[in-house]
Amino acid sequence: MKKIEAIIRTSRFDQIHACVAALGVKFLTFYEVKGMGLEHARQQTYRGVAYEPAYIPRTKLEIVTVEELVDPVIKCILTEGKTGEIGDGKIFVYDVLDAYRIRNTDTGENAL
Repeated sequence: MKKIEAIIRTSRFDQIHACVAALGVKFLTFYEVKGMGLEHARQQTYRGVAYEPAYIPRTKLEIVTVEELVDPVIKCILTEGKTGEIGDGKIFVYDVLDAYRIRNTDTGENAL
């Protein structure tokens, strides 16, 4: 089993979610994160006052899946998440030693 973490543009989440769901990914976690990299935050206006935020909002996906789906999931994220501009995000892949389903104590791939 592998864990795929992807930091993506929030605007691309729906397309990526639809693509990985079509592959049969049963579970994913996502949450809003902030970060900074090569892309700089755009100037924004709040109550008539211009300011430049220090961090850029992004969405972080966490997907634990079987080995056979790792490459297709990565391809989905790369294809659907790409805009060709700085700030499209990053993907990280980790080994998962084991998984447990709390409800009925399934383990390994059955717990996914």
